[in-house]
Amino acid sequence: MRTLQVALAERSYDIHIGAGLLSTFPLADRVCGNQVMVVTNETIAPLYLEALVSRLSHLQCDTLVLPDGERFKTLDTLERIFDALMAHGHSRTTTLVALGGGVIGDMVGFAAACYQRGVDFIQVPTTLLAQVDSSVGGKTAVNHPRGKNMIGAFHQPNLVLIDTDVLDTLPERELAAGLAEVIKYGLIRDPAFYQWLETRSADLLSRDKEALSEAIYRSCLNKAQVVADDETEQGNRALLNLGHTFGHAIETATGYSEWLHGEAVATGMLMAVYMSAELGWLDRALINRLRDQLRAWKLPTAVPAPMTPAQFMELMALDKKVQNGRLRLVLLRALGDAVVTADYDPQALQRTLEAFCDR
Repeated sequence: MRTLQVALAERSYDIHIGAGLLSTFPLADRVCGNQVMVVTNETIAPLYLEALVSRLSHLQCDTLVLPDGERFKTLDTLERIFDALMAHGHSRTTTLVALGGGVIGDMVGFAAACYQRGVDFIQVPTTLLAQVDSSVGGKTAVNHPRGKNMIGAFHQPNLVLIDTDVLDTLPERELAAGLAEVIKYGLIRDPAFYQWLETRSADLLSRDKEALSEAIYRSCLNKAQVVADDETEQGNRALLNLGHTFGHAIETATGYSEWLHGEAVATGMLMAVYMSAELGWLDRALINRLRDQLRAWKLPTAVPAPMTPAQFMELMALDKKVQNGRLRLVLLRALGDAVVTADYDPQALQRTLEAFCDR
């Protein structure tokens, strides 16, 4: 087991990474009270719920199984978590456990932030994307029909428990979607990691244990450092959103049902790199380099056919990085050197949208 810490003073917590942790880690020791609610989804429950609950057998351990999918990341589904907590008499000393991917993690974290004005929660991510990104950092939210993650709160977990063995059952499409968030760290702040990912591309896709464990560790290390410096995204934490403004527009336009989050981010990152080159900040060779890597992982590199530049602009205007009516974007000045800025030539953005929407 390898352990990292997210250093946030009294809210600091550990990230444990290792094989078989669902059945070996003393999870009950990390629960402060005597009540636990494990929330998962219909896909994960048959695979891992029993193993996790067995580690909590001497506590009042209740479970809730929700439908699976981004389209269920809504206030209506969130209400089901509150209903279950109250039906089973959970107090403000309860602990919620999120067993699932990013959708479950985000909703359970938001429920924990709100229930009785804040209770403890533990992240047990079961997708690569959740392990390397959404389970770390305390961002919690649900979607709104007009925008992704528009309703939420910052609420840090007490613990992140990453069992690498659960990736054995992860569908290939979801594994690839997680790799999009992995390569993001190389693009924005860790060029050596980016180069390592290129050399281990096939190993990662074939689920080589050593390669995946290292990719998870390096990703969590990068994110933990960023979060420790800027917990509530007042500055450099926004760099973690490379490609997300474009990607969230794609997810919203497709009703949160056709594209996985990592797939949308993959295309969004390519758009951000393309725009950075259009601004003259990057060698255009990085566009082809990233495109080739994404294609090797079977990730999309083009936007959905119906989308237009005007639709992109309309949806991106609702992005959380908009300030005083100006759309800020995460762009690259060089590989490993990212910036959040509204100081760019709008024509470069227009040319980027036209290039990707021109079919």
